[in-house]
This record gives sequence, C-alpha cells and structure tokens, in this order.
Amino acid sequence: MARRILWASLVLTPVVLVARFAFDAGATTLFLLSAAALIPLAWLIGEATEHAAEYTGPGIGGFLNASFGNAPELIIALFAIADGLPLVVRGSITGSVVSNLLLVLGAAMIAGGRGRLDARSITLQVGGLGAAVALLLVPSIPGWHGSPNRHTLMLVTIPVALALLGFYLFLTIKNLRIHHERERVEAAPHAWSFRAALVALAIATVATAIVSETLVHSLTDFGHAVGLSEFFIAAVIVAIVGNAAEHGGAIVIARRGNTTLATEIAITSSLQVAVFVAPAVALLSLLFEHNLTLAFRPVEIATMAGATAVAWIVTRDGWSKRWEGFLLVVCYLGAVAAYWFS
Repeated sequence: MARRILWASLVLTPVVLVARFAFDAGATTLFLLSAAALIPLAWLIGEATEHAAEYTGPGIGGFLNASFGNAPELIIALFAIADGLPLVVRGSITGSVVSNLLLVLGAAMIAGGRGRLDARSITLQVGGLGAAVALLLVPSIPGWHGSPNRHTLMLVTIPVALALLGFYLFLTIKNLRIHHERERVEAAPHAWSFRAALVALAIATVATAIVSETLVHSLTDFGHAVGLSEFFIAAVIVAIVGNAAEHGGAIVIARRGNTTLATEIAITSSLQVAVFVAPAVALLSLLFEHNLTLAFRPVEIATMAGATAVAWIVTRDGWSKRWEGFLLVVCYLGAVAAYWFS
C-alpha cells in the first residue's frame, strides 16, 4: 500500500509546475507543494539506486546515488549565483556537507541499526573530506576580514577550486577501484534491469532539480514570512531540501537492512559537495556577473570540520550502531543552533 501511495504521489511534480506557471501560486503554497513533491522523488531515487547496486555493489551504488542526488544541488547553486546570492550558495554548501555527515548518516544508522560498514572506503572519503576543509582555509581566513566576495579572494579561489577538482578525481578513481576489486555481485531475480535503474535515476534527478528550483525561489519569501535569516535558510532549509532525495533514499535503503549502501550514500554525498560541487560552482560563476569565492565564515568551517571528525569517530570501527546514529543527530542539532545564533 505504501509503495502504491508513493508511486501515485509522483503526480505532485507536475502539480507544482501547474501551480507555479499556470496559477501563479503564492510562495507558501509553492513551498509546501514542492516539499511534498520531493518525498516520492526521494523514494524513487533510493529505489532506483538500490536496484542499480544489485549490479554494481554498494560502493559504486552509493557513488551513483550521490552523483545523481547532487545534480540538483549544483543546479540550485547556479540559479542562486545568477540571482547574486553567494552567501546563500556558501551556506547551502556548508549545510549540505554537515547535514549529510550528521543528519543523514545518523538517521541511516538509526533506521538500519547494527550493521557492517565499508571501513576502508569510508576512511578514505572522510580523510579526503578533512583535507578539503583544510584546503578551504586558504581563501576563507583572508575573508574573515573585509568582504568575502572581493576580487582578490576570487583570484585565490581559482587555484583552490582546481586543486579540489583534481583531488576529487583522484579520490573517485581510487575509491571505485577499491569497490571494483572487492565487490562481486549477482543481481537478484526481482531487480530492475541496470538500464531501467539508470533511466529512473536520471528522470527522478531532473524532476528533483525542477521541483527544488521552484522550492528555493519560494524559500526566501517563505523564510521572511516566518522571520528566518537568509543564512539560516540557506544552511538548514535549502541544504536539507536540496538534498532531500539523498536523505530519503539513504534512510529507505537503511530500513531495508543495507547499511553499507546507506552509509556510502551519506559519506560520498558530503565528499562530492565539498570537492566537486563547491569548486565547480566557483569556477562556473566566472561566467556570471556575480562570482562565488570559497571564503567560508568561521562558523561554517568549524561545523564542517567538527562534522567530519565526529563522522570519522563513529565509523572507524566498521560498524553501524543505533546509539551512534542518535549521537550524530544530536550533533547536527548543535550545528543548527550555531547557525541560528551566528
């Protein structure tokens, strides 16, 4: 019954488009409709990823999910840059890294309970994430004094962005080789074909990008109506909603007992945001009137570094435990409080 409801709920995506373009619905209506539409899309991405992982194994399956799931994040960031909102973009990048490491990973551990993790893969990725946060200090520290959007910081951002993209390529190749060598899988009889799973992922990703873009355009007015700051909206609401597909997908997969794939999704997604989405948006912003420097605020650097450290502590033994999941969620609430008071 639940699956039938989720399949039927996919109709909410065209409903959002009709409400926006045909009826010119208000910001609150669009926000609520878009948020509701992301729920079945999250389920579909999780479903398609799990079927694709029947052929690739959990490691490569997690990479596929993170890659498709982060496409809307990249698109949303470019829309925000075009609108001249670099603070929103940096806040959403920070919130994405932190929410994936703490909220999504924690929720997946709670949903899945005790289960095995791929410690070698996670250690490589968490270590890479820590190195990326350290590299972001190069443009960030000068940005703590004066405007973080000044041209000189953009000149510092360009080589840092190129280094991050090269680092991402290295980590991706190394991690995929690890999984290719270790994971030998045979698809279950009930699994979708690999092509069908990829097509479903692609369609769901495009739909998620459209719905997320609509939701982001309604977020500012909605946030002002309820009295939230622009930074808080970006770091918490935009980050969670922009990654709703991965969030929901990881939890659904964990509930089915596949904690290895669920944790791979959360960790890989955080890594991709830090070492691919952030530098890619920074470099692409050179094509726009407004540029994006990678000069993050102290609270942003601190929460990304802290989330990375906590995630490494709870995953280094190669096991998922429910109490560790609750610990991660509590740490996320602490980060949200820091964003609120900052």
